[in-house]
Amino acid sequence: MIYLDHNATTPLRPEVFEAMRPFLTERWGNPSSSYAFGSSLKSVIEEARGHVAALLGASAREIVFTGSATESNNTALLAALSADPAKRHIVTSAVEHSAVLNHTIFLEKHGYRVTRLPVDRDGLLDLATLDAALAPDTAVVSLMAANNETGVLFPVADIAALCARRGVRFHCDAVQAVGKLPLNLKSLPVDYLSLSAHKLGGPKGVGALIVRKGAPFAPHLHGGHQERGRGGGTENVAGIVGLGRAAELARAELPAYAAAVKPLRDRLESELLARVPSAERNGHATQRLPNTTNLTFPGIESEALLLLLDQAGICASAGSACLADSDEPSHVVRAMKPASAASRQMVRFSLGKETTMAEIDAAVSAVVTAAGRLQRS
Repeated sequence: MIYLDHNATTPLRPEVFEAMRPFLTERWGNPSSSYAFGSSLKSVIEEARGHVAALLGASAREIVFTGSATESNNTALLAALSADPAKRHIVTSAVEHSAVLNHTIFLEKHGYRVTRLPVDRDGLLDLATLDAALAPDTAVVSLMAANNETGVLFPVADIAALCARRGVRFHCDAVQAVGKLPLNLKSLPVDYLSLSAHKLGGPKGVGALIVRKGAPFAPHLHGGHQERGRGGGTENVAGIVGLGRAAELARAELPAYAAAVKPLRDRLESELLARVPSAERNGHATQRLPNTTNLTFPGIESEALLLLLDQAGICASAGSACLADSDEPSHVVRAMKPASAASRQMVRFSLGKETTMAEIDAAVSAVVTAAGRLQRS
């Protein structure tokens, strides 16, 4: 198997699994217990919280552990909206992940006004359009750092500065950026930032929301006093430890990440563009993640190509894994190229630090063969 779908999920790193192991076996207590067998786990959770904070230049007290990035995204929007019920306007983009996209659709049905900013043909966002969209009743701006389908980057620092000047809360879905790009919240005025463990070598079922000191907060889940009252539910100790260890590793390896992955991505992309007739990149050439390429193969339906690649042992996708069971075209590519069929004829390839040049060359050969077969038929 050649795995080129790291934006969907990443393999659990051996170092992470070993860190988690004791909390899946002999140290299985409940951290909220009064006796030492359980309560001793509180320090383990706080150590993990410190590792996540260090990766992002945040304070440990700003880290709230969640069950997923989807929970983090939903919680952030709820917190911002709850702060001032009179403000019922949300600004987001047309290319957000479904965790934000579908939540804003839900909120729209309940009386909120939502502005979805367009992107250009390269997937880029215009700051002047964002500025013009802000209104006196805007409660929150929710924009991602890096697109999960194309890897295209939004100018988070500029967005954050603009929102701060206008007095609007800013939530950033940074799921795809964390561990791939440097993010320092000491200099980045983001109010809420979401991340997920399984996108950076950690386990599924655990995420985090960074809530900047002073930002309003309301828990999404009501229950016990966990997370200093910011989220009910018994802590997933093993998962939290896994996220902490993954964050620790990502921080150490971040300086070398782009240099290791980008040449592989570039070789895959350049070879496919050269060898598959009319193939086209979706997304800006440089303002994107170093591990991601999204290509349109004209005249070839995404699902047909992915089926042949699967048979050849190549794992890729036609967009977000969260929407893989939908027969709808990519809303991201459709927003970029509304007049073309590109959204139904694209494949995303996303690499990891484990990817090798031999795997890239084998994948190129498999894609060229499959595309040729489908074009002939």
